[in-house]
Formats: sequence, C-alpha cells, structure tokens
Amino acid sequence: MNQQVIDFMLARRSAPIHELAGPAPSDGEVEKMLKVATRVPDHGMLTPWRFILYRGEAREKVGQMLVNLAEAREGPLNEARRTQELTRFSRAPLVIGVISSPKESPKIPEWEMFLSGGMAAMNLIHAAGALGYHANMVTNWYSDVEEGRRILGLRPRERVVGFVHVGRHPGGTPDRPRPGIGGLVSDYAGPWEG
Repeated sequence: MNQQVIDFMLARRSAPIHELAGPAPSDGEVEKMLKVATRVPDHGMLTPWRFILYRGEAREKVGQMLVNLAEAREGPLNEARRTQELTRFSRAPLVIGVISSPKESPKIPEWEMFLSGGMAAMNLIHAAGALGYHANMVTNWYSDVEEGRRILGLRPRERVVGFVHVGRHPGGTPDRPRPGIGGLVSDYAGPWEG
C-alpha cells in the first residue's frame, strides 16, 4: 500500500481561484499533467475529450469577449460585474479547459463519454497538486450558452466538463465539511421498490 498517495488524495482541497498566483506551470509540467489526465477509463478507446489551454494574453481576450457577451445578454454591466467577467480567465496563470468531445458510437452512450471527461479533469487536478500547484475547477454561465462555448473554442457538439484553474498557492485553504460515507453506501439488496 502507498499511504503517501492516500494521504495526498485525502488532503485535496480547491484553492480559491483569485488566490492562485504565478508562475504558471512550464510547458513540460503542462505536458506531464495532461498525460496523467488521459490515464482514465475510456470505454471503446474513443478519446471523447480534449483540452484547451488558456494562458498569456489569450486569457484577457477571452475576458473581453465574455464582457461583450454578458452585455449583449443583460445590458450594460456595472463595474463590479464587468470586472468579474473580464477576469474570469485571468485570475490564475493557467486555465485548462477540459472539453467533452463525444464520438459516434453504436455501443457507448454520450453520458459515459462525458463521465470519462470528468475523470480526466480529476486526474488533471491531482497531477497539478502532485507537481506542487493548486487547482480549482468551475464551469460558470458561459458553459451553458452556445455563443459562450463558441467564444471559448468549443465545436458545436462539444460541452464543457470544467475549466481547471492552476497556479501557485501558499496553502492553508480551510477544508470544507465532507460527507460521511455511512449514508452513501449500501450493500445490494435487490431491485429498488418505490
């Protein structure tokens, strides 16, 4: 048994995005994180996900486009709301979009492909932590809007699994209450009778 791995996973927390700082992971570290991210169950070996890197000036460009989209939908934004949209992708030094990119398959349902993308996102978060970074994953309103997905580089059938914000953090993020497993686990007792 590798107790260090268990302890590492039990200590995982999401650092507040606005507290993530540079420097961003190096290209080699990003490549390593993405290799780890792809080591997930993938029924049919379809690779039904992909990754989009938002870094450097691209983060500010995305923010400006999100401001424009929000104003087109809601009207003029107050300064706080405008800043919120403007900085969605620039608060952390690196944002990695985990994108569900379903493939045609007569055997594997799309929901299973989406779940594989969720596992890729979790592996990505663990890999960032193992390399000394902290991460937080969000989706936000623009993930559910066709024009928002287009702005963020998604193709028509693709959906956002999550945007993983990665950066340095001093630590000390307080843990939130975690559920006890007692009420979440049962032994199989036959078909459900409702």
